Amino acid sequence: MTMPPAEREELEIVALGAQGDGIAETAAGARYVPFALPGERVEAEGEGPPRLVSAPSPDRVTAPCRHFGVCGGCAAQHMGAQLYADWKRDVVVAALRHRGLEPDVGPLRRVSPGTRRRAVLTARRTGGRITLGYHRRKSADLVDIDECPVLLPEIVGKLPALRAVAAALAAPEVRLTVLATPAGLDVAAETGARPPGQRPVGGVVVQLGRMAVQHGLARVSLDGEIVIERARPVLSMFEATVVVPPAAFVQAARASEEVMRELVTAALSRPKLVADLFCGVGAFTFGLARHARVLALDSDAAAVAALTAAARHAQGLKPIEAKVRDLFREPLSARELEPFDTVVFDPPRAGAHRQAQELARSNVGTLIAVSCDPGTLARDAAILTEGGYAVESVTPIDQFVFSAHVEVVAVLRRATRAAPGRR
Repeated sequence: MTMPPAEREELEIVALGAQGDGIAETAAGARYVPFALPGERVEAEGEGPPRLVSAPSPDRVTAPCRHFGVCGGCAAQHMGAQLYADWKRDVVVAALRHRGLEPDVGPLRRVSPGTRRRAVLTARRTGGRITLGYHRRKSADLVDIDECPVLLPEIVGKLPALRAVAAALAAPEVRLTVLATPAGLDVAAETGARPPGQRPVGGVVVQLGRMAVQHGLARVSLDGEIVIERARPVLSMFEATVVVPPAAFVQAARASEEVMRELVTAALSRPKLVADLFCGVGAFTFGLARHARVLALDSDAAAVAALTAAARHAQGLKPIEAKVRDLFREPLSARELEPFDTVVFDPPRAGAHRQAQELARSNVGTLIAVSCDPGTLARDAAILTEGGYAVESVTPIDQFVFSAHVEVVAVLRRATRAAPGRR
């Protein structure tokens, strides 16, 4: 059966959606049009790309990357600075409003392009060729990149080296987690084909070692096993120096991490004992330990071990106790929270639903929530406000430049004591 051709429709864009698409109001409801901006009129046909039929919006700029529009990594290279900042802030405002919260949301704290130090790339073997890059927009296919305006130049300049690493492996697809450190790039290759604990075969080790030397890579690991470490990939965090485990979570950009630390530290109110939940390798732990004793918890044993080792050698800090604990399965209970006057929590994108419920039952005075997902942050904040907390401040941070993701730091103070029955 032959389907009738899709009817062309002229649309007026009136707003931006959470993913950066232009929104047009139609008789059938809201229509989302990729890469269209408010004030523009476009002609759209089915799901195909729109055609601009009006003058471009004055907020439209030329995208800095030739892969934009095809690569799924960026959604907003075509937006001018003010529209972009307002859009990202509005994403946070809308997420909070959806949960019945209307706190004052500060302006977007900007981070410059070309400063992202951590990236996850995919390499795929097609015939004798390696494609390296990000997924295409709304597709499982890959875009073979040779530039990326969000990454540090140190990473972009090593794209040929990353292709060589992937080519040395027999796997049809390789996930590459890349971290730029002062010692050079730390490259963690994951194929999913090697049982945990099984050492790579000798030929692969020799090849990867040769590539690390040739391209000046600090460390290369394969499926969790370090193959070669020419220099220790370390990150400085105040008085501590952390040797980062392979593929460990690290804040994407150093500049945004520094903004988050600044906001976290500014929210402290003469703390004596702080819980740093979902602590990772200690992005906030060491700054907190300048002011108070810290209990740091995370489910990643390697990250906790790296934090512990760094704390052991750091000078001038209050005591730090770091433990492995899965806070999704076993959140810190309201009773366990009794000694703490401040809690910082920075969960993965899924948020901290169960931990928020326990915090809502506690009498901790200050909560500082750090989140890469405004939706789950708003959900958790709603739980906390129902438990007697008031949202003091919300600050969006542009950690993920040109993408639809927004980092947020929210400060909450207990306004009323938790009811005894809730505990």
